[in-house]
Amino acid sequence: MPIDPEGRFFEGARPIAVDGGIAVRAKRGKIGEQWWSRRFVDVLERVCDGGRLARGRAYARKGQVMDFSLSAGRVTARVQGSRPQPYEVSVAITAFDATQWTDLTESLGGRALYRAALLAGDMPREILEVFEEHGLSLFPDQLDIRCSCPDWGVPCKHGSAVLYVLAEAFDDDPFLVLAWRGRDRETLLAALRGTPEPVEAVDPLAVDETPLEDHLADYYSPGLSLSRLRERPARVTTPPELLLRALDAPPVKVRHIPLTDLLRPAYRDLAESSSTVDDDS
Repeated sequence: MPIDPEGRFFEGARPIAVDGGIAVRAKRGKIGEQWWSRRFVDVLERVCDGGRLARGRAYARKGQVMDFSLSAGRVTARVQGSRPQPYEVSVAITAFDATQWTDLTESLGGRALYRAALLAGDMPREILEVFEEHGLSLFPDQLDIRCSCPDWGVPCKHGSAVLYVLAEAFDDDPFLVLAWRGRDRETLLAALRGTPEPVEAVDPLAVDETPLEDHLADYYSPGLSLSRLRERPARVTTPPELLLRALDAPPVKVRHIPLTDLLRPAYRDLAESSSTVDDDS
């Protein structure tokens, strides 16, 4: 078996084939189809060694991951290498506590679009903004990866294989991302169903339409005293990134980051700059 310069052994032989292992569907190219899975893979490829990730992808495609389980803050798995005994792998992240999830659930439940999407089993991209508003991140930027193999690198190819299998599992069930952060599907959906239905914003200047013939006698009379016009609240402003939300996101990425994610803060900065100019004038 090969030895590293410090005299430690590491696995270099062909892995033992696994009957019934978990093999990812993507046999070439990128792993992960949905935006949330791609975002997780982008994190992996940014913080992990590229060479070991490449070997991990090969393991994931061969089906060397025998099984895995996910709970709040932890993923455990068994990966078959070249030795008869499978390696034990664990990947730990920080799970949010009950108070943090209560705040997050209230924010998600108070927004009709996010609430409806989650109850329908979908993961809206804008959910990232809700987590950011609470000073949290949906996707971890730190992973505590451990493996029982003799490889000194982190992550080793066994840990990398588990991460890629996990990414494709996110494709099938986006709620696994939330469960890893500490809130399982059933608990979250039950909490969302228990939140009050969001009330749509009402235009304070809107008036009911009535036929002209009903107002022939008072057509030229003001409907509201001129002295009360100044009491009217300001018209609800349109979010500067509304266009990005309304249109389908283009399939363009910059360093693995979707173009719309890069444009969103730019739109907000432009809106703030425009507001500052108006105030100065």
